[in-house]
Amino acid sequence: MLKKFLDSSLNRLYRSILSAVSLSTQIVKDREDREDKISLWLDEFCRELAEVINLPRSDLKAIEHQEVTDIEFLSSVMAEGLAAVKDRIKAEFTDADLSSFSRQPHTILAEHFSGCWEQCPFCGAVCTNTMRDHDGDHQLVFHRPQALREFTWYKPFLFFWMYNSHELVIDICSSSVASNCKFRFRNGPWIPFRKYRDAGPPVSNWRILPDSSMQAYWKWFVSRFRTELEAFCNGKFQGRGVIPEAWQRITKQEALSELDRL
Repeated sequence: MLKKFLDSSLNRLYRSILSAVSLSTQIVKDREDREDKISLWLDEFCRELAEVINLPRSDLKAIEHQEVTDIEFLSSVMAEGLAAVKDRIKAEFTDADLSSFSRQPHTILAEHFSGCWEQCPFCGAVCTNTMRDHDGDHQLVFHRPQALREFTWYKPFLFFWMYNSHELVIDICSSSVASNCKFRFRNGPWIPFRKYRDAGPPVSNWRILPDSSMQAYWKWFVSRFRTELEAFCNGKFQGRGVIPEAWQRITKQEALSELDRL
């Protein structure tokens, strides 16, 4: 995976430099008001790359003292030389010995992009904020079926008692907060999902907007691993938690294709 990342970064950088070479040439070649076109080309080249790579203009001063006057020739030589350098660096990736690093690159990357690992109290999905200890509420783009957190439906018994039906909840949190359903943790009080923040931390630290849309992936996942989930969660996908037939028709490829589009 690290090699793929390096290849992708190298190709992106290569395209950015080629683009800078081309744009610099277009800008400079028709400038009749400047005789020092090589110097101007280098200025434009560094400016185009400013947001991509830190290339000090002073590092290119040696080129100005060479007997180069043809901008098109300079552009061609740069492009050809760049391709050779890219191929050489790419070949080095294959034989890269990561043991020479005092700290492994992937470890440094993982720590740098550690993100927030808080999980939704209802479905267990991880907060999508990219910073640890971030300001504001935790939030998600897509929640998951609450069965993945072992949530089951409770049903009224007589007039004052609720019993666990062991029917797994396939609803997602964002649709629950738009419903008239209630929840409770352990033996705490029953609280309407619409007023979930009244439950206090950690629930009140989440921002859950009403939304009934669910990813096809989780519909496929629940259908595909129904037996395993029922055993793990000590419940059944039946009654109020029955899996819709439409979910069972979703293929793995359809589920993965949707993820690729996100």
